[in-house]
Amino acid sequence: MCYYAEKPYKLHYACVPCRVAFKRHPGPGEHRCPRCSEPMVCAGHDFAAPRRGNTKAWTVVAAVLDAGLRYEGREPCGCGKEPTFRPRTRAQLRARRIAAARTGIPLADMLGQADPPASA
Repeated sequence: MCYYAEKPYKLHYACVPCRVAFKRHPGPGEHRCPRCSEPMVCAGHDFAAPRRGNTKAWTVVAAVLDAGLRYEGREPCGCGKEPTFRPRTRAQLRARRIAAARTGIPLADMLGQADPPASA
């Protein structure tokens, strides 16, 4: 069944400096943060924002969004695939950064892998 194709779903937009996230319909212009008026980053359909006080989790979110990735769990139509992996802790982020530096794989590709390659 095509979940996202049946009706227009809102996307999650995040403001990392303010540590807030909102759901908005995608539009032609950019969405601005109501707290700081800066442009918000599209985080995807399946983004689960950490609590505002959890600064460590927000640093991981910032790294994932800065790499150009979104929190999408399914195909654009909403069917077929299981949710994609995104690091949730700083230890997972650190392991993927080290593996990306050692292997030469771009960080964005490494952040999407559930298990980084073992170092030899």
